[in-house]
Amino acid sequence: MAINRALAIALHLSLAAAFSPPPSHHAAIRQRQTLALSVASSSTPLTSSPTNEEDRDPSWWKDFQLNDSTLAPSVLNDFPILSTQFDLDGKISQDGNKRLVYLDSAATSQKPTAVTDALTRYYEHANSNVHRGAHALSREATEQYESARDKVTSFINASSRNEIVFTSGATEAINLVATSLSHTCGRAPSNSRDLYLAEGDEIVITESEHHSNIVPWQMVAERTGAVLKYVPACSITGGFDLEAFEELIGPNTKFVSVQHVSNVLGNINPVDEIVKIVRSEAHPGAKIMLDACQSVPHMKVDVQSLGVDFIAASGHKMCGPTGIGFLWGKESILNSLAPYKGGGEMIDQVYMDHSTYAPAPARFEAGTPAIAQAIGLGAAIDYITEIGMDRIHDYEVELADYLRRRLDDVKGVTVLGPPVGTDRAALCAFVSEVVHPSDLGTFLDVEGVAIRAGHHCCQPLHRALGYSHSARASLYFYNTKEDVDEFIKALEETLKFFGSLGGDAGEDEAESGDDDAFVPLF
Repeated sequence: MAINRALAIALHLSLAAAFSPPPSHHAAIRQRQTLALSVASSSTPLTSSPTNEEDRDPSWWKDFQLNDSTLAPSVLNDFPILSTQFDLDGKISQDGNKRLVYLDSAATSQKPTAVTDALTRYYEHANSNVHRGAHALSREATEQYESARDKVTSFINASSRNEIVFTSGATEAINLVATSLSHTCGRAPSNSRDLYLAEGDEIVITESEHHSNIVPWQMVAERTGAVLKYVPACSITGGFDLEAFEELIGPNTKFVSVQHVSNVLGNINPVDEIVKIVRSEAHPGAKIMLDACQSVPHMKVDVQSLGVDFIAASGHKMCGPTGIGFLWGKESILNSLAPYKGGGEMIDQVYMDHSTYAPAPARFEAGTPAIAQAIGLGAAIDYITEIGMDRIHDYEVELADYLRRRLDDVKGVTVLGPPVGTDRAALCAFVSEVVHPSDLGTFLDVEGVAIRAGHHCCQPLHRALGYSHSARASLYFYNTKEDVDEFIKALEETLKFFGSLGGDAGEDEAESGDDDAFVPLF
């Protein structure tokens, strides 16, 4: 690893102010995870490989082969960006000696040429506003835009195309529902059929949620006087605590909003059990929303079988463009929500003293929509559907387990979330005893390895686990076993380097527990 001497000295100085948690905290987390694996009788091993570190050959991974080893190689040419190369300084270069290893798909996926070509075709051959013109371009743009809605409808098995509302992303989808339920600030709406939240109503979320599924509900509680409750993260893995959840659900529970898959822990939440508890113990009119950002791109999601009332998803995490996502909601419920924004397209009749509104989905799509982005999302759905969601899911399950076990072999690394051998999504967040995640991410970037470092918009969860930040490697169907191996190699070299600099310096400061005071070098 080529490291500038001056940079190394600067790093040594930055490490003098060591950060919490101390090594003993990491050891305690690993011990609890081992205990969790031994008592999790309901967990199903994903592979027959030994999970005990003492039983496993340290070089086991060299002979390991994926069952569907042809998937990723067969699609790599569809993603030109994955052929990016870097020089010795980590700069993009056509003559570089290192290739891109992209392990940040939980933040955003890469885009195949099928999607970028669809965007170009729209702008070059069909660019026009939708729903508003009788000319040929407008008709063509409208047909492509509404065709994308049909593709989403089929992809998640919605009952009707009227249940799909295009949004700028999952964040807007959640805010749409939250704002609609609180627009009267807790007062009964003039239309008695409109759904709303009032003082004393209870909203239940979890401590593990992404900020976009926390902050909107805090705003709702402030506007309406509703009570916001949360399920504490499991003290062992950070995962979903069904017993604690059931204790919070009662006759005043009017809304529940939870992740389908955690973007930090990778655990898949027990939706069937969650729905069963809410339907049997909450208010009869209680509604359930699922943040499906980390599930829709990676597994089959059938909204009719889930039993929830809403899901929110992002297009850019499923090979689609940025700036597009969707809200799915049962049609009758959508038509019981007040409009989110006012303007053109969402109206029925407008008078100078009042207006009436179009039914869903139009009532929630005021103004000129993200036409090109929706068409790109439709192209992305065509692309991943052709590969097959079952195939994508099965491949990622195996690759995720391989990543988890490789990380488990890295000395000084603590992986957050479910232990080895339990079902998880294709991502692993982790922390190290010797390097801050931000510095780790910077050094891996020099080696061509792209990961995410930070709190991943989950500050409450990190606090619950005793950390302020973590590093995260996340996979998609275009990643290979070799990607994981190159990541692990670069990770081990980086940890070895930082370990040689850090030593035991700052151990007293580390015990102070003030990780928020640590400022990473980069």
